[in-house]
Amino acid sequence: MKNFLGPIVCAAALVALGPVSTFAAQAPTTAKPANKNIDARIDQRLKADPTLKKYNIHVSVDNGVATLTGTVPTEADRAKAADIAKVDGVTRVDNQIVVDLNAGTTGTAGTLKKDTKEGAEKVGEKTKEGTKAAYGATKSGAEKAGEKTKEGGEKAVDATKKAASKTGEVVTDTWITTTIKAGMVNEDTLKGSDVHVDAKDHVVTLSGTVTSEAGRARAVEIAKTTKGVDRVIDKITIGPKK
Repeated sequence: MKNFLGPIVCAAALVALGPVSTFAAQAPTTAKPANKNIDARIDQRLKADPTLKKYNIHVSVDNGVATLTGTVPTEADRAKAADIAKVDGVTRVDNQIVVDLNAGTTGTAGTLKKDTKEGAEKVGEKTKEGTKAAYGATKSGAEKAGEKTKEGGEKAVDATKKAASKTGEVVTDTWITTTIKAGMVNEDTLKGSDVHVDAKDHVVTLSGTVTSEAGRARAVEIAKTTKGVDRVIDKITIGPKK
């Protein structure tokens, strides 16, 4: 009887265990997201952030570890990038981002910054060259102007010397005396007057008589306005017409 019951019990046990084993083998498992998809999700989130999208931040996911590299200007930005990288499928964030106040930007902003810097350098070079050229032209012009001014000054000095020489030869005391007397000949106010003219060292002394105060004033005026006269001494008296 025992021999008969043994196989029956074993068969029953196998039948009972069979469905359990099959169910366990066929139970569905939750698949982890692919690394590439996680990379794209984190990168998209970083680019959507208004602050972090301006900086160079690279994402690499391997076996659930998200590695961040690049540069940002502040520690707060670095921490923010790490928080953004904590998405489903990431078990740990390896934050290797470097904090640099001069962190470069990407995209249009970076290109604009680079172009602006290069443009400023080119403008600076052209300005420097233009300044040198202008300085050279100014210096050259100043030298030429200085030479012409010097030449003109020398010519003016020579002309003045020549004129002075001629003046010294012509304007003598005798010439002064003759010129004053000639100027008085046709003066109506001096008709009938007897005026004496004496010139010494370009100082003229008038003496004699005139018929009126007007004649006296006119005689003095003629003497004073004569070329070469330095001073006039008036000794004229008013007397009757001769």
